[in-house]
Amino acid sequence: MARIAPYAEQHKLENLKGPGDARPTAVQIIEDQGLVEDPAWTGRVVLITGCSPGGLGPETARAIRLTGADIYITSRELSKGKQVVDDLLADGKPGKVEAIQMDMSSLESVRAAAKDFLQKSGNRLNILINNAGVMACPQGKTKDGFETQFGINHLAHFLLFNLLKDALLASATPSFNSRVISVASGAHRNGKINFEDLNFEHTEYIPIVAYRQSKLANVLFANELDRRYKEQNLRGLSIHPGGILTPLVRHLPSTDYIHADKAMSATLKNPSQGAATTVWAAVAKEWEGKGGVYLDECAEGWLTPDDAPYYHGGYAPHAFDPPTEKKLWEVSLKLVGLSE
Repeated sequence: MARIAPYAEQHKLENLKGPGDARPTAVQIIEDQGLVEDPAWTGRVVLITGCSPGGLGPETARAIRLTGADIYITSRELSKGKQVVDDLLADGKPGKVEAIQMDMSSLESVRAAAKDFLQKSGNRLNILINNAGVMACPQGKTKDGFETQFGINHLAHFLLFNLLKDALLASATPSFNSRVISVASGAHRNGKINFEDLNFEHTEYIPIVAYRQSKLANVLFANELDRRYKEQNLRGLSIHPGGILTPLVRHLPSTDYIHADKAMSATLKNPSQGAATTVWAAVAKEWEGKGGVYLDECAEGWLTPDDAPYYHGGYAPHAFDPPTEKKLWEVSLKLVGLSE
């Protein structure tokens, strides 16, 4: 069976010219799918985490809003979320946009945000996009004592999903499955889940190593979610958005090396292009009734050799490992205080 890759030509390495080149934007995905003000999307509910100005979240919301769906966004600072809402509503198009405060470094805040969302949405949710995250930050802990990147990137989203699971299941139909999209990263390829020391309490803390662990967890979570709930019309997909110099990279020592490498700098995207794979995963007809897949460059992912450069994309063999996926799920339940 041919790999699903409708934008393969635009993503060939020889055709890349950096931000703003011919690669699709998130808005183009909606247009190409024929979903602009689609009556079928009226009243559908989409929740996107991590929607502060300058990141991929607002561009994801901007595109999906074109369908006419109701959009809910979360932000650690409510004022920044409201700033994004005002910007999105300025287009005058139909559909609701609301901001919810959620600090993903606090499981208490995640619980409060989930409750707030369910009240506002009437217990409806069709698409959950786990977009929020931190990258390569200095060593620290969340309010619940977890290593910052594992706690925010994985555990907070894991808890959020479980709190919203019933709404996702209740909103799903055989003809329109609910979807959970995990924004992961190609960094998972060098990642490993260190079950013996998830919080780096006895292991040397290297920021990018902790990031890789958290991004691998995002992929494994999506796979296990899909396995558990696909028979109930709830699907899970993970994605790599590409290289985008958003505020996410602020903790990197320098990004000069990216610009100095001509081949690497040509792979960079602007935020709207960076949101394209997320939006494709969330709305594309190609993914109706499908899940447990890693997407990259608006295409079904491909197995990548261990020695391939980071910007060549694809997934590592250990991204699909049912025993590890199951173990991570069970460990995560205990860490966030849930039972099966």
